[in-house]
Amino acid sequence: MVTLRYDEGTIRIEGEAAAELEGLSFVEADPRSKTYRAPAHRYSSLLEACIDRGLPLEDRGLDTAAVGGFTTDYDLRGYQTEALDAWRENGECGVVELPTGSGKTVLAIGAIAALATPTLVVVPTIDLLEQWQGELETEFGDGTAIGRLGGGTQRVEPITVATYDSAYLRADELGDRFGLVVFDEIHHLGGEGYRDIARLTAAPARLGLTATFERPDGAHEVIEELVGPVVYRLSADELAGEHLADYDIKRIEVELTPEERERYERFQGTFTDYLARSGLQLRSGSDYQKLVKRSGSDPEAREALLAKQRAREVMMNADRKIDTLAEILGRHRTDRVIVFTAYTDLVYELAGRFLIPPITNETGADERREILDRFRRGEYSRIVAANVLDEGVDVPDANVAVVLSGSGSEREFTQRLGRVLRPKRDGGDERTETDEPTEQSRVGRALLYEVVTSETAEERISSRRR
Repeated sequence: MVTLRYDEGTIRIEGEAAAELEGLSFVEADPRSKTYRAPAHRYSSLLEACIDRGLPLEDRGLDTAAVGGFTTDYDLRGYQTEALDAWRENGECGVVELPTGSGKTVLAIGAIAALATPTLVVVPTIDLLEQWQGELETEFGDGTAIGRLGGGTQRVEPITVATYDSAYLRADELGDRFGLVVFDEIHHLGGEGYRDIARLTAAPARLGLTATFERPDGAHEVIEELVGPVVYRLSADELAGEHLADYDIKRIEVELTPEERERYERFQGTFTDYLARSGLQLRSGSDYQKLVKRSGSDPEAREALLAKQRAREVMMNADRKIDTLAEILGRHRTDRVIVFTAYTDLVYELAGRFLIPPITNETGADERREILDRFRRGEYSRIVAANVLDEGVDVPDANVAVVLSGSGSEREFTQRLGRVLRPKRDGGDERTETDEPTEQSRVGRALLYEVVTSETAEERISSRRR
C-alpha cells in the first residue's frame, strides 16, 4: 500500500510499497520521517506513477471541500472555447495568452464551471482582487460565498481570490485545499518568491492567464515547469475586427527645442563617455545591473547613471510633446481619451493645463474609483495616468490612447493598447449612444498615438517595445 499525504508544501509518501517510487526523479527519501517526499506541484505526476505501476493507493493528497456544480450563464466565444479545449487537452494545465479586453476572466469562469472543484484565483493587485470577487459573486453568488485573501480580509471559501502576496504567505497552509488554481497576469509568478505559490500547491489543474507571457529575464521558463506551457495564443491583430475593435497605431515624431537638445546631448554624452572609458557594453539587463552595482562604490559610475536618467527625462518630457497632445485632444473632442506618461510630475502638469483628471500612484483608491466611474458615465471624456492603469485596473471603454512616454517593455505597450481594444458588441462598436461619432469612432476603430522625440534613444525604445 502507498499513502499520499500533503505536508507543508510536499507530498509525503508512506507505506511498504513507497520504495518502488524512489526511482522517480522528483521523489527523494526522507530519513528523518522514514518516508519519501515529492514536491507538491508534482502531485499529479505522482498519482500517475502509482497507477501506472499498479500500486495499491490511498490518496489523501488533497483535502478539498465538497462542492455542488458551478453553473455559468456566459456564452463563450469561439476562440474562448478553443482556448478552454486546448487547456483541457493538455491535462488541464497551461497558459492562455490573449490580449486585454478579450475576456480572459470569462474563460477562467468557464474552466471553474467545467471542473466544479474548489478553486483559488491569484491576482497581482487589490483592484483585480475586487474585480474578480465581484465577477465571481455575480456568476456563482447564488449560495456560493467567495473567499478573499488580501486587502485586510482573510477568508477561505471553496472559491477564493487572493493577491500574490497573500497566496505566497499562506501557500504551504492552503496547498491541499484547491483542485484548480488560476493565475491571472501569470507573468508575475516568475518572481522568485511568488514561484512558491505554484511549487507548494498540489492543485492538479492549473490555468495561467496573460496578455504577454514571455519575460525579459527568461523566468517564463520556470512558469512553464510549474503551470505548463502556452496552450493557446491569439494576438490583438488576430482578434481585431471580429471580436475586438479594429485599431490603428500612429507614431508622431517631435523635435527637441534647441535648449532641450543641448541638455540632452550633454547628459547623454556624460553617460556614453563613461561607458567608453569603463569598457562596459549594455547589451542586456544584467549588464545594466553591473553598472548599477558599480555605482555604489564608483562616483563616476553614479554620475553616469544620473546623467542617463536626466537625459531620459528631457526626451520623455519634451515641450513639443505637450503641444502635440493639445492638437490630438482638439482633434478628438468627442472621443474618450486616455493619456499615458512615465512621470508623475508630467501627469499633474497636463492635468492643470488641460483640466484632465489625473491618476497616479498617489491617487487614493476611492478617488481613483470615482474618476473611473465618472469616465465610464461620460462625465469625464479624458484622463491622464502614470503607469497605474497599465495593469490590474478595470478601465472603462475608451477609443483613443496617447502614449507620451513609456519604457521599452512590450508588455507595457500591449497593456496600453489593450485599454482601447474593447470587445465589440454584436452589430456595432462599444461607443455609448450619447457619444457624438467622429470619423475615427464612426467606423469603430481604436486609435493609439505614440509620441516620440526624434534623434534620441526614445526612437530605439519605441522600436523595441513594438
